[in-house]
Amino acid sequence: MKMPVVVQFFIISLLLTSSFYVLSSADSSACGGKCSVRCSKADRTHEECLEDCDICCEKCNCVPSGTYGNKDECPCYRDMKNSKGGSKCP
Repeated sequence: MKMPVVVQFFIISLLLTSSFYVLSSADSSACGGKCSVRCSKADRTHEECLEDCDICCEKCNCVPSGTYGNKDECPCYRDMKNSKGGSKCP
């Protein structure tokens, strides 16, 4: 029994969409885990640190190791600036 073309298209679309969702979820959780470590000893509020770190991680695809310093491991993360010209990324 042959499946109609519409059903085949629907199944393929569903598989591709779910695969994309899994990949995008994996990226955000990777940032979250790295940012939790990065912000564990932050001077400012933990929530503010996580928010900025997540933004930087999503744009740069990396977070420096440790809770402070090591920004040379990720030049994009190091070089992002906030509106006042200071470092955007914790």
